[in-house]
Amino acid sequence: MDYSSSDEAAGGGVRTGTASGSGAAVDRPTGPRTEDVLPDTTTAAVKIVIVGGFGVGKTTLVGAVSEIRPLTTEETMTQAGVGVDDIEGVERKTATTVAMDFGRISINAELVLYLFGTPGQQRFWFLWRGLFEGALGAVVLVDTRRLEVSFDVIGRLEERRVPFVVAVNSFSDAPVYPVEEIRAALDLPETVPIVDCDARLRRSGRDVLMTLMRYLQRLALATESSTS
Repeated sequence: MDYSSSDEAAGGGVRTGTASGSGAAVDRPTGPRTEDVLPDTTTAAVKIVIVGGFGVGKTTLVGAVSEIRPLTTEETMTQAGVGVDDIEGVERKTATTVAMDFGRISINAELVLYLFGTPGQQRFWFLWRGLFEGALGAVVLVDTRRLEVSFDVIGRLEERRVPFVVAVNSFSDAPVYPVEEIRAALDLPETVPIVDCDARLRRSGRDVLMTLMRYLQRLALATESSTS
């Protein structure tokens, strides 16, 4: 392994000396990369979860919008998952999230969002409880080729009373439906925002998150108004 190249990519240390008597370079941690340090102007942080069925693009979305190098827990899919995981419609997928994805994005100088992407396969859904803990809201990423994989996901959010918006991810071979048809298929009330999204594009992902933040603000104002 090229340790010099590896260190540069990871940003985790510098080679500043040699081990006693070995002549080998020693890695000494230097702390987080400059771009990973939370800005001094930050006054508030919000936890958001990115959810959806298997293969809808959650890892891609987190990676596209994160201003820090995202944490991913993708593993290669093996024969052990045959007959266990439903891969209909995503047969070419070769890796899957087994724990979570994590990223961060600054909405403005004061507010940052911590993004937690959930695993899509049902056998990993037991992890959702911890990932949902403390979450202010959620983005449900859907694929119009396989809307049915989103039914249970939305049901779990509704059970936990986690506010969410729906982002319809763009796939080249996916059918395009009017928003109201998607709303009816997912059995969503008029108040839940549904937006188009290309999970590969940072600007598109950021627009989705801004939609969620505006929705959460409306809910907060409505609650405040009803209790005053």
